[in-house]
Amino acid sequence: MGKDVIVACDFAGREQVFEFLDKFTDTKPFVKIGMELFYAEGPQIVRDIKARGHKIFLDLKLHDIPNTVTKAMRVLSNLDVDMTNLHAAGTTAMMEGALKGLTREDGSRPMLIAVTQLTSTDQESMERDILIREPIDKVVMHYAQTAKNAGLDGIVCSPLESGKVHEACGKDFVTVTPGVRFAENDSGDQKRVMTPAEAKRIGSDYIVVGRPITAAADPVAAYERCVREFVD
Repeated sequence: MGKDVIVACDFAGREQVFEFLDKFTDTKPFVKIGMELFYAEGPQIVRDIKARGHKIFLDLKLHDIPNTVTKAMRVLSNLDVDMTNLHAAGTTAMMEGALKGLTREDGSRPMLIAVTQLTSTDQESMERDILIREPIDKVVMHYAQTAKNAGLDGIVCSPLESGKVHEACGKDFVTVTPGVRFAENDSGDQKRVMTPAEAKRIGSDYIVVGRPITAAADPVAAYERCVREFVD
C-alpha cells in the first residue's frame, strides 16, 4: 500500500480553503475536510474541491444509532469522497450499518476507517472523563480489532500505535495517523505526537498534517518536506 500525506484543511470557509489550495500549482494534495469547513459550507465544498482534482478524506466522525449512520453514509457516498470515518465506540452494529450505507449499487465505496481514541486523549483523561480504566494501548487495539471484524478498512490512531495495530490486524489494515509534527513544532493541543519520519519508520500508512503545513510561512515547501520525510 502506498503512503500519503493528507493535509488537514481546517479552515472556516471556502475563501480561506481555496486561497490555500491555490498555492499548489504543480501537485494536488490529498486533503481532509473536517467538521468546521463542512458545517460552514455544506456538501458543495466537497464537490468543489473534488472537481479541482484532490482526493478527499471527509472527517465527520459519525457516531449514532446504526439506522441513522446507515442513512447518513448513503448520502456521503454520493459525494464521491475517497475516505470517511466514524467512531469505533459506536459498536459493531453501527460500523456494519455504515458499510451498508456507504456501498453503492455497483459495489464500490469510499474507504471507511474508525476513530479509536482521539490524539487529544491520554490515559488520565480517558480514565477521569469516560471511565475507561484499561491501558490506552489495550483500548486502541480492541477498537482496531472490532473495526476489522466489522469489515472496515482501517482506523485513525496515534502514530505511536500504528505499528502495534499492524501487528494485531495485519499490514493491509490501514492506519491513518494525525498528531504529526515537525521536530521543531509545538505539539499544540495534541498529546500523542510524532514526526513524519518517525511515523514512516513505525509503519503509518497515511499521516494527517494540519497547522505545520497550513500555518507555515511557505505551505507548499512544508508539504513537500512532509512528503520527503514520510513518503520518499
